[in-house]
Amino acid sequence: MNQTGSGREQRLRRRLETRFAPSLLVIEDESHLHAGHAGAAGGHSHFRVTIVAEAFRDVSPVARHRLVYAAVDDLLKTEIHALAIEASPPPATDGSLQSN
Repeated sequence: MNQTGSGREQRLRRRLETRFAPSLLVIEDESHLHAGHAGAAGGHSHFRVTIVAEAFRDVSPVARHRLVYAAVDDLLKTEIHALAIEASPPPATDGSLQSN
């Protein structure tokens, strides 16, 4: 991965870690899957994020996505063309059912 892609991914990672303190954060660069797409012209701009954080507990899936988008809004306007998000709370520890 070149420095530009690595820098974007690191900025994305820092932003999500700071905002959500996730117990799991996986960021995958999927830019190679979008070769030839207008938004992929600069490379390293399509990411898939899997994030597990307490901040998502009792929050609807749509609202979770909105929270993630809000946390990285400026990056989406300047450096990241597309972001696929899988956001969920950690498993419940009290035996109760959790909402996903």
